[in-house]
Amino acid sequence: MPLFNRTELEAAAGLVHHHMSPTPQYTWPLLNQEIGTEVWVKHENHTPTGAFKVRGGVTYIDHLKRSKPNIRGICTATRGNHGQSQARAATAAGLIAKIYVPEGNSSEKNAAMAAFGGEVIVYGPDFDVARMEAMRVAEDEGLAPVPPFHPELVRGVASYALEFFTAAPELDTVYVPIGCGSGICSVITVRDALGLKTKVVGVVSTEAQAAKLSFEVGRLIETNSANTFADGMAVRIPVQGAFDIYSKGAERIVAVSDAEVAEAIRAYYRCTHNVAEGAGAAPLAALMQEREAMRGKRVGVIHCGGNIDTEQFITVLKGGVPQV
Repeated sequence: MPLFNRTELEAAAGLVHHHMSPTPQYTWPLLNQEIGTEVWVKHENHTPTGAFKVRGGVTYIDHLKRSKPNIRGICTATRGNHGQSQARAATAAGLIAKIYVPEGNSSEKNAAMAAFGGEVIVYGPDFDVARMEAMRVAEDEGLAPVPPFHPELVRGVASYALEFFTAAPELDTVYVPIGCGSGICSVITVRDALGLKTKVVGVVSTEAQAAKLSFEVGRLIETNSANTFADGMAVRIPVQGAFDIYSKGAERIVAVSDAEVAEAIRAYYRCTHNVAEGAGAAPLAALMQEREAMRGKRVGVIHCGGNIDTEQFITVLKGGVPQV
């Protein structure tokens, strides 16, 4: 049974669309030539924060204000896009927003979170360590902890999937990146609520395969590291709530290397002149890896964000792969 029904999804989309316009979905002739099939791109790089996460911030903070009207603020952890979303929505609602990021996090994403009103705190060597500290601080300081995965986040994020499935032609397969899981779970939820037969393929980094390993053995598997420049997928510890959905609803999960992601970023720019961050290009990288199997099919890819640091983008456009 889907996490939400169509009526609930449409209500959430209405709330999201009060704060932002729907994003476009295009099929690009040059990209179709490059891949060898009809590709539809959902452009979540066109949101007010440049990434899909902005949608979950709207619904989560709306839920928080209704359920805890006296709460003074939130505390969360992020690699950047979730943090921008929560900072934007929280400060608009008159709340403070403490946002924990790991050491070496994107300087431009950190600056964007601060510009949206967040207090950015650097802690720990990776996202999962920063996340645990954020949850501890939230409890100690009486702030609302915002986890990386929650039904109220999925409720908002699902608005992009609802837009996509109702605006694009019927799709055989959709490729979705996996970090903590709100994106792929939203796509599965909407597909099931609409009764579609579209196959959903998750995408992870070869350097952060926790979701793929968990999917293949049927239980949560942690990894020792998640060292990829595609920071939206740099997760060592999978989330049980998300796993419960994608383990049943995904067709398969594909791993792509940083070199493949870099080539997909170049393909996006060369064929569409859209900028993609690592996680934003990962679905296209997976489709490029599987292009022979997808020939003759109509395929969707979720361009989940374009917030790549300038120096990394320059490195990629020069033919390189950013080092982490």
